[in-house]
Amino acid sequence: MPDDLQQTFDNVKVLLNAMINDRAVPRNIKRIAQRGIDEIDKIANENESPAVVASNVMYMVDDLSQDPNCPFHTRTTLYRILSLLEKIKD
Repeated sequence: MPDDLQQTFDNVKVLLNAMINDRAVPRNIKRIAQRGIDEIDKIANENESPAVVASNVMYMVDDLSQDPNCPFHTRTTLYRILSLLEKIKD
């Protein structure tokens, strides 16, 4: 995988980990954020396309941004993640 894609996925994982460690974030959002990290880790373990993984994580993150229990600062982080992932194409 090219370095720029790896850097993008690393940035997304850092943002998702920050959400998981934030005490103001509800547990259901943390669970889905962890699933997003697990999905990103599939790239190294399986032969998944980076664009497919990015798309899967984008759907997860988009669902989280619609959650009424999502704190505003977390929603801003989710939009940052979406903007990073939108750049990934095959």
